[in-house]
Amino acid sequence: MTRVTTPYRPYRPYRHERVWYASYGSNMRRARFDAYLSGGRPSGAARTYAGCRDPRPPAASRLMHLTGALYFATESDVWTGGRAFYDPDAAGSVQARAYLITVGQFSDVVAQEMDREPGTGPDIDVAGLRPGERLRLGDGRYETLVHAGDVDGVPVLTFTAPWSMGDVAANPPSAAYLAHLAGGLAEAGAGDARAVARYLAGRPGAAGHWDAEEIARLV
Repeated sequence: MTRVTTPYRPYRPYRHERVWYASYGSNMRRARFDAYLSGGRPSGAARTYAGCRDPRPPAASRLMHLTGALYFATESDVWTGGRAFYDPDAAGSVQARAYLITVGQFSDVVAQEMDREPGTGPDIDVAGLRPGERLRLGDGRYETLVHAGDVDGVPVLTFTAPWSMGDVAANPPSAAYLAHLAGGLAEAGAGDARAVARYLAGRPGAAGHWDAEEIARLV
């Protein structure tokens, strides 16, 4: 089921509410995600992040598997080559690194992902979002929230594009981007260089352009 609704409601604090933010892209690298939380420029990045209003580190981090498919499409201004996207309706399994953060922090991460200033609007209303539902905040490439299920009673949320995998042309990712994703997966406990390389090499956009041996050497 897809629910498209007004994304914001009058502000109220979410001091005690947490979500699992499941990253399947560049934020799987902890150093990069820390810049989203506390501000700064990660090593090798072209952008300085403002950080969240609440800069505390995640309460926990874990490897998760989301139902759906990871694919590469469009053109990244930062990395060049295709960006990672998540299609929850496609067959398969997506490896993600999930961070236990507050709803307010998640709202600020979403804002920064779309080049907006964090804290300029109320927190995203995720309270009524049921597993499998989506909340479309806008037309941007990462402005469609997906409730991918619950873990220990806490919702697992991620964001992706409003389109499906079959609606957009695949685009191979760059070497630097693949190396970054592989490093994040290894940090999260997804396996050694060869294991994560095999996973990434099979994703649409990378498949047929990168083989596992090439990606493993990048790591």
